[in-house]
Amino acid sequence: MTLPDSPPRRKPRRLGLFLPWLLALLLIGGWSLAWVKLRGEAVTRMDAAVAELRAEGYPVSWQTRTVTGFPFRLDITLTEPRIGEPSGWALAMPLLKGEAYIYRLDQWMLVAPDGVTVSRPDGGPVTVRARALRASLGGFGATPPKLSIEGVDLAVDTPPGGKPSMIQSADRLELHTRPGPDDQGGVLFRVEGARLRLKGLPARIAQDRPVSMSWDLTLSKVSGFRGNSWPSAVRRWRDGGGVLTVRSAELRGGDALLTGGGGPLRVGLDGRLEGRLDARLKDADGSGPNFGGPVELKDGEAKFGPFSLGPSPRVF
Repeated sequence: MTLPDSPPRRKPRRLGLFLPWLLALLLIGGWSLAWVKLRGEAVTRMDAAVAELRAEGYPVSWQTRTVTGFPFRLDITLTEPRIGEPSGWALAMPLLKGEAYIYRLDQWMLVAPDGVTVSRPDGGPVTVRARALRASLGGFGATPPKLSIEGVDLAVDTPPGGKPSMIQSADRLELHTRPGPDDQGGVLFRVEGARLRLKGLPARIAQDRPVSMSWDLTLSKVSGFRGNSWPSAVRRWRDGGGVLTVRSAELRGGDALLTGGGGPLRVGLDGRLEGRLDARLKDADGSGPNFGGPVELKDGEAKFGPFSLGPSPRVF
């Protein structure tokens, strides 16, 4: 008895071997095209925003711009960027790096590794250098936007002939702005381990030693904060009924602690704050007697009872 011949074996199909590689190549190609398109849209939006700022009187410039970050980020590097405003304030730096994930282009991280130069209309430029100087920016449709600035180990230099800055150096500096309900905005400013140029009672509190200071503020009617320069924006906000409330303020130096809060405070015609706060002076460790009373901000000067705190804070 003979058995029938078995059918010849089919050659193995190679499609199963090549299909995963083909799908991977298609995915990489599609992702690359999408990233290139997203890069182009980001550059177009940036150019449109810059054109709008320039039309409103804010000069914006840079030497070179590069956009990298493939495949999951957009990294924008500007050399010698500068932005100013008509009243004379300007910010310039040798290098600025920005980064955002492609799925969160409404949230950017910014770094100025070589420091910044701040130009002032009445004091000339100052140069700020730091071990770390970074910021995060988001919420572009809100007023104010979500902005956080952080500096570590700062040193502030004033060229000869310029007006010295109040802050000479600091271990840490933070500035945060946040939008709030009912057309409000929040501002938090904090500086730690700082060498400050102080006068009056604050200088006596500091005793030529490093101080820490913080301001936690709430601004009303922030939607009125618009204008083609910083002073004009502040005046429009003020004329629209905008006021400032101090949720808490603190100056800690030497063995003393000065705290305060209250309001509302308004911006006077000279650009300085006017109004009244409640303050308390005590030992930093909480021991011993303390002295409390009102702080009057009037005629460009701040007074705590019989003590002078120096000039009233200037907004513009």
